[in-house]
Amino acid sequence: MTSSLLVLGGARSGKSRHAQAAAEAQPGPHVFIATAEIWDAEMVDRIARHQADRGPEWETVEAPIDLPAAIAAARGKTVLVDCLTLWASNLLLADRDGNAAADALCAAIAAHDGAIILVANEVGLGIVPDNALARRFRDLAGTLNQRVAAVTDRVVFVAAGLPLALKG
Repeated sequence: MTSSLLVLGGARSGKSRHAQAAAEAQPGPHVFIATAEIWDAEMVDRIARHQADRGPEWETVEAPIDLPAAIAAARGKTVLVDCLTLWASNLLLADRDGNAAADALCAAIAAHDGAIILVANEVGLGIVPDNALARRFRDLAGTLNQRVAAVTDRVVFVAAGLPLALKG
C-alpha cells in the first residue's frame, strides 16, 4: 500500500510511538531511518531503548544528512523516518541549504512506492527564541513541516499520547 503520513507533536507527546504503530500496521519489510547523531551517553541510551522497542524485524538506516537518498534506497518498503526536526538541526549545523534539502525530501516522499511515515516536532508553539541560530532553526523546522504536510496524504498531531487528525 502506498501512503504517506506526517506525525507531529511536542517532546514526549507520544508521536514516535504513534508513528511506529502506524508503520507496523503496514506490510513489511520495515525500514527505520534515523536522523539522530550520537553526541553523548544519554543519546546512546535513548537510541538503544528505541531500537529495543522496534525489535529485530526492523532494518535501521542512519541518515543524519542525506535523508532523501535513504528514502530512495528503501524502494517498496514501509519506511519510518524519525525525525525531521533532528534532520533540520543537522542541516543547519552542516551549513546546508535547507530549502534545497526540503525540495529533495518532498520529491523523495512523492516518489516513494511504499508506505512512508515521518515524525517531526512542532516547535512553533513556544516562545520566540532569543538568538539568531535558534530562530533560523525554528523557521526551518516550521517551513519543513508545512512543506512535508503539503505532500503527505495524512497529517496527525499527537498531544498527551492522543492523536488528532489534521489532514486525511
